[in-house]
Amino acid sequence: QVQLVESGGGLAQAGGSLRLSCAASGGPFSTYTLGWFRQAPGKEREFVARITWNGGLTYYTDSVKGRFTISRDNVKNTMYLQMNDLKPEDTAVYYCARGGRYVTGVFDYWGQGTQVTVSS
Repeated sequence: QVQLVESGGGLAQAGGSLRLSCAASGGPFSTYTLGWFRQAPGKEREFVARITWNGGLTYYTDSVKGRFTISRDNVKNTMYLQMNDLKPEDTAVYYCARGGRYVTGVFDYWGQGTQVTVSS
């Protein structure tokens, strides 16, 4: 059974940075698309970024382009989200998820989430 565990969340000031990690275990990792999602209070979960199985392509929601960077280390079975120039509207629980094998597919394995709070 695939397990995903996020870490690195916390409190940051506007303009600051945080780096989230997502460690995978219990199943294949290196051949799967991975993604980050977030859910703010009172809102639906939304897509943030995704990365192809080999890290060759990355995609971002418009609101984080130029500020967030998704990456992965297939040797360490870990994915990252570097978040710079944080804004109060980035406050949310951030989730990592595993998608399809070699394609985007359906994100069917999820972590438990890590809280990111950005103060103004």
